[in-house]
Amino acid sequence: MNNDTPTDRSRPLDFIRQIVAEDQKSGKHPQPVTRFPPEPNGFLHIGHAKSICLNFGISNEFGGRCHLRFDDTNPSKEEAAYVESIKRDVRWLGFDWHEHLHYASDYFEQICHFAERLIELGKAYVCDLTGEQIRAYRGTLTEPGRESPYRNRSVEENLRLFREMRAGIYGDGERVLRAKIDMASPIILMRDPVLYRILRAPHHRTGDAWCIYPMYDFTHCLSDMLESITHSLCTLEFQDNRQLYDWVLDTLQTPCHPRQIEFARLNLTYTVMSKRKLLQLVTDGHVDGWDDPRMLTISGLRRRGYTPRAIRTFCEQIGIGKKESWIDMGVLENAIRDDLNETAPRAMGVLDPVKVVIDNYPDDQVEFIEARNHPQRPELGSRSLPFSRELYIEREDFRETPPGKFFRLAPGREVRLRYAYYITCVSCEKDPQTGEITVIHCTYDPQTKGGSSPDGRKVKGTIHWLSAAHAAPCTINLYDRLFAVEHPDGDKAVDFKEHLNPHSLHTLTRCLVETSLADLPPGSQVQFERQGYFCRDLDSGTPDHPVFNRIVTLRDSWAKVNN
Repeated sequence: MNNDTPTDRSRPLDFIRQIVAEDQKSGKHPQPVTRFPPEPNGFLHIGHAKSICLNFGISNEFGGRCHLRFDDTNPSKEEAAYVESIKRDVRWLGFDWHEHLHYASDYFEQICHFAERLIELGKAYVCDLTGEQIRAYRGTLTEPGRESPYRNRSVEENLRLFREMRAGIYGDGERVLRAKIDMASPIILMRDPVLYRILRAPHHRTGDAWCIYPMYDFTHCLSDMLESITHSLCTLEFQDNRQLYDWVLDTLQTPCHPRQIEFARLNLTYTVMSKRKLLQLVTDGHVDGWDDPRMLTISGLRRRGYTPRAIRTFCEQIGIGKKESWIDMGVLENAIRDDLNETAPRAMGVLDPVKVVIDNYPDDQVEFIEARNHPQRPELGSRSLPFSRELYIEREDFRETPPGKFFRLAPGREVRLRYAYYITCVSCEKDPQTGEITVIHCTYDPQTKGGSSPDGRKVKGTIHWLSAAHAAPCTINLYDRLFAVEHPDGDKAVDFKEHLNPHSLHTLTRCLVETSLADLPPGSQVQFERQGYFCRDLDSGTPDHPVFNRIVTLRDSWAKVNN
């Protein structure tokens, strides 16, 4: 996707795009500049996708540019591996920052000079209080804070102490640099917030060059300013932070003052949207890494088989608003269903096979049945399915004693084999020890080739099948929602992990698919007819035994369960 090319703007504009459009029309910002500013302390998730689509989308639509900037100010939690995963995810979603890749660490020297400038203006001071003492002095929502006993140090002393902090003379946490604002401010964040702290930790880009690091709020506004960002888009939890954002830039009288605008974050049911909690799931072994297909990380969605277009469509459907709201997981699942319904080729897959022997079919005969690759897209062509005397069907498609409204195979009942023939069950064999059905004996009507009868008789059931001699073995992972309740972290008195869905993964190892699917490239999607949409796994399986992940069922099975 080319971020320099405006896209269709015929749809109604959300409130942020209205602001950008007005600024462009007035000439205030002819070329809007946005940024996506992730912290490299974890993998991106579906909530970040909303921000990515917004920031890069605006640059596409209004002929501007979007920067990818890593706010890497906390080396104790950041890793180069996270940086690479974030770049990979943004590109996979279809966006490109071109030459505008930046890091907050690029500006450490300039930010340090800005800190000294605040000290010279009498707007910042070095404080010796501990973190616990600073919190105690800060006050509450109903009581003002108390001034630090170190608040009125001279400019000269503060400059000396800050430079000594940078030189590594003091230990971690021994001193901090604080803004001098208002200890009685109704916004607690404005009660002399910390701007710099001492932290000896190797940085993934600067190594051991620094032992002091600027806080996120101080870094973010200055990074935006240095990059000439026009519209700094943040989620609602940063609404109060805008006061500090503006205070820093106004106090320093910077040549550029971006406008911070807040929008509602994505709240999605049946998941958690905290990188800290997602990291817990990974480190505690509840999932198989950040790219586990049950995780709503972008890498997890990619491995599960979601497409970039489906995620972008989902983000467009939920829109941009000013009020917090909850989006049902079914909206995301429907987005991938709608996408794959148009694009995914069809194939046969039998998850729990039971053998069918067609007694009146020649032993040594194999014929080929033409099957369409997509019912609505003839340009995708067709394939030839081998048909023989011995087949496999889905075990649940046969009942020796069928319940009411069961229209599939049963003794004496005739059904249609998809694309092939009508067959009628005449008998079945069972395991003498377990009573399990092992073989189903049927006869076929050779006049019904193609799935229709020349005498006009109708059957109610159509089932899928595979030739026993021509089916490829595979493993199938049936993934479901990771949590069993809508709001797993809604009750703060209960550990969110208590709500993990024990049935979120069910692995089937005796599955069969069409032989051509053994050559399907990893990451490719396919619809197993009557089963759902599946993806060839990216990281597991062999050419002789591929692994497929279920992306989503054909219909919203959770809606049926919960209604």
